[in-house]
Amino acid sequence: MPTRPAPVRPLDAHTAAELSSVAAQLLADHGSATSPGLLAALPEACARLGDAVRHALRPVETADGLFVVRGLRPDDTELGPTPGHWSTVGEAGAVWDVILLLVSTLMGTPIAWDGQQDGRFVHNIVPSPGHESEQTGASSSVLLTPHTEDAFHPGRAHLLVLCCMRNHDGIATTAASVRRTALREEDVQQLRRPVVPILPDDAYEQAQRYPGRPVPVPTLFATDAGLTMRFDPAYTPLDEADQEWRQAYRRLEDELARVSVAVSLEPGDVLVVDNDIVVHGRVPFRARYDGTDRWLKRSSVRVPGRRTRPEAETDEHGYGQAALEAHPS
Repeated sequence: MPTRPAPVRPLDAHTAAELSSVAAQLLADHGSATSPGLLAALPEACARLGDAVRHALRPVETADGLFVVRGLRPDDTELGPTPGHWSTVGEAGAVWDVILLLVSTLMGTPIAWDGQQDGRFVHNIVPSPGHESEQTGASSSVLLTPHTEDAFHPGRAHLLVLCCMRNHDGIATTAASVRRTALREEDVQQLRRPVVPILPDDAYEQAQRYPGRPVPVPTLFATDAGLTMRFDPAYTPLDEADQEWRQAYRRLEDELARVSVAVSLEPGDVLVVDNDIVVHGRVPFRARYDGTDRWLKRSSVRVPGRRTRPEAETDEHGYGQAALEAHPS
């Protein structure tokens, strides 16, 4: 797998301090990163931020479909040990939750899910005992298969934002852009057909029990800007598709593997991924559960008015999952 660096947008020391200071003041004013008052205050707080941070968070502008904002620096000791499960994080790293919410608000509208991590707008991604081999963020010992975030849902994020708290072992996030692939036109046409559904992943137990019939969805969709993608092979019943479609899907998998890159995040790095263009995953690693394991924080962002998806998605049931907006636009 290539290891070429992701496009990096640096923050100078003044801009990083400005963003951190605004986040710290919001947290002091509202007491918790999950406070409804803090969520409501995000747009006004963002209006006080200068042009430099706005420039760093301008839209994705290359076929890579991602970039890294670099210049923020967490204090490893101050963070405390990596939690063993998202539910035990409490207020650890809370100011980084607020930083991530500010970053997300500058790019769009942060969203949460009523069925995941108690409806929090910032998720903690840590390896958890008993989940090592799952296809979720809590896994460790298996390759996290490249996928579109929340691919099962029509209201999924346009942007995925990952902030690295700790990564002593240099564990890589994998990423592959459909716009870097060299697909045959006949394969594109096959995969624009809605043949099979994408099912909810194991992080959505309530959605997995939804009684409605799964809705077939297209894998690829053409826009004026280029191809977009909705892809999650681990939760796609491929054996229900016809042979021609399955062959095209396998060739897409091969092409994504060919163009995949490994992005090893440093503490404080913020990785922004265009969820319509790029699939992401993670290489396997051995979790120690000693407080020093990899720890990321994650937010999901919708971009109001963005037209990158088929109109038919508006008729999907989303397996009963409701997306919550931090501050409706």
